[in-house]
Amino acid sequence: MPALPAALTRVLKRHNDPVVVQSVRSTVAGVLAYVVALELVPNPVPLTAPLTALLVVQVTLYTTLTTGIRRVLSVIAGVLIAVGFSDLIGLTWWSLGLIILASLVVGHMIRVDEFIAEVAISGMLILGVSNPGHEGADRVVETLIGAVVGVLLNALLPPPAFVEPAGEAVQELAAGLRRLLLRIGRQLRAGASREQTVAWLHQARRLDNEIARFDESLRRAEESTKLNPRVRRTEGAMARLILRSGLDTLEVCTVVLRTLCRSLADLSEQRRGRQPVYEGDLAAVLDELLTHIADAVDSFGRLITAQVTAGAERAEAELERALLDGRADRDRVAAALRAEADTGGAWDGWELHGALLANLDRLLDELDVEKRSRWLAAQLDSVGSVRRKRSVRVRVRRAGRRRGTG
Repeated sequence: MPALPAALTRVLKRHNDPVVVQSVRSTVAGVLAYVVALELVPNPVPLTAPLTALLVVQVTLYTTLTTGIRRVLSVIAGVLIAVGFSDLIGLTWWSLGLIILASLVVGHMIRVDEFIAEVAISGMLILGVSNPGHEGADRVVETLIGAVVGVLLNALLPPPAFVEPAGEAVQELAAGLRRLLLRIGRQLRAGASREQTVAWLHQARRLDNEIARFDESLRRAEESTKLNPRVRRTEGAMARLILRSGLDTLEVCTVVLRTLCRSLADLSEQRRGRQPVYEGDLAAVLDELLTHIADAVDSFGRLITAQVTAGAERAEAELERALLDGRADRDRVAAALRAEADTGGAWDGWELHGALLANLDRLLDELDVEKRSRWLAAQLDSVGSVRRKRSVRVRVRRAGRRRGTG
């Protein structure tokens, strides 16, 4: 089979990209809304309809529905306020101020969120026309057309579930953690300097700052599985649960790793750059330990992605093996630190050594397979229990109605 051109391959890979999906659907919805409005509204240029469709259509069906409702409510509220003001006082500078203030207050009261300003905009546009009642009705109709077209487009042609991009985001974060852990271990073995420990801390902080971007990708994936006919309800709930818990675990690991880097930087500062942070066999064992934790983080990221697709057994086995080796190395590190302190007769900086061990323990504990399995089982049991209770209530109500009509 001949290979596809490189440009076509890139396009096919991006067919599930949120930017591509949003751009195509918004364009189609805007054109359709304009065509429908031309047929149903006397306005020769019904641009409110495509404008509404453009604002309503979101990258997921769930957000499209919620956005459409808020958009329609904001326009209707603005029109009603404008019509009421035009009948009472007309348009003056002070009435304009009153309508803006009233619209913003009403927008907050009806909780239209990002469309609060739309209440005031709709009111001002209607207040300035010669026939507010007629123009207001047309604007409401156009808004309804745009909202309906936008919702129907995403309902009849549902957008994809963005589970795969979210899984890639989890893997990207895991890869960043792995690179930093390997770097720390390698440079500790070579005799890390004060400058290197500070560089580790800066890299850990950058990873921490990236969490918001990863969380946004996961939020989109969670919303894309809600009300999506392409995704079975149980599968969607499972995917949301696995991805969210996985990202939360890696987020905790990022914070712990930043704290670990802080301890190493403080220890290097305490030694005033006169000698490496750790050296000899202790540095070598720390390198091995951090390498095993890095392998565990990498396996954990692959496990999260595999659990929402297929074939998680291999990643889970590699994670268990890396954690087992890591715990053995951790005990060796603790023994080496104790022996070094006893042999040297000095316990200076032991609180920093203790903080290092505590952070290593926390990393190993957060990635623990059995702990995660128990947590997932408990969450799934909780979800199943809620659904069973709902099913029982429905059956009881139905039985009661049958007895009442019998």
